[in-house]
Amino acid sequence: MKDIFFCPEESNFYSNCLENFALRNCQKSECIVEFGSGDGTPVINSLLRNRFDGIIHGFELNTSAWKVANSTIDEYNLGQKYVVHNSCLFSSSNLKADYLVANPPYLPAPDQDIYMPLLFGGIDGATVTNNLLLLGYEKALLLISSFSHPQSTINHAKANGYHVSNFIVLPLKFGYYSSEPKVKKHIEELRKNKMAFYSGDYYYLAGVLFTKSQEELTTIDLSKELMQLLTSL
Repeated sequence: MKDIFFCPEESNFYSNCLENFALRNCQKSECIVEFGSGDGTPVINSLLRNRFDGIIHGFELNTSAWKVANSTIDEYNLGQKYVVHNSCLFSSSNLKADYLVANPPYLPAPDQDIYMPLLFGGIDGATVTNNLLLLGYEKALLLISSFSHPQSTINHAKANGYHVSNFIVLPLKFGYYSSEPKVKKHIEELRKNKMAFYSGDYYYLAGVLFTKSQEELTTIDLSKELMQLLTSL
């Protein structure tokens, strides 16, 4: 859903996270599901650079983006590894998979009447992200913004049996959609309430690997370290 609209840095960052936290750790024939595939660019680029013997099922509601994704998949003969469905993952959550991956909409705003409604992540920007963690996949690789109430997502993940097993952080400059006056003013209000963190025109975007806790006593949880970094701006 987002890939047609977000910046190249964000797309490349998503690809990097996919490669390091999912594709290179997958065993033979594992399955990955993706929420909001957009035009498929991050996954396609990652598949072209890495050996992956499993299959990725993407879900994309935007028909234009879905058509572009499938055209590119056909062009590179990746149909056996990447299948993008023109439907909603939340309606197909019974699909079994080892990983859930997504760069979900995370733009906070008082309502969806913004320049790009598809980027609306709820009033605090974390609604879609938090809902994805309710699907219960054993591993979830999600991109989280420092101005989208990251603490709520960390708390929500923990409450649903997840810990932060790894993460990468990228500083990004506010773009066209996040700089829309209505949106920027709302993010400023979130900051006053310690729900958004940024410095000047920059915020952090984190690629976070959430893993279902198996043995709490032996599990390394990087939640504290992640929050210290995301709230440092």
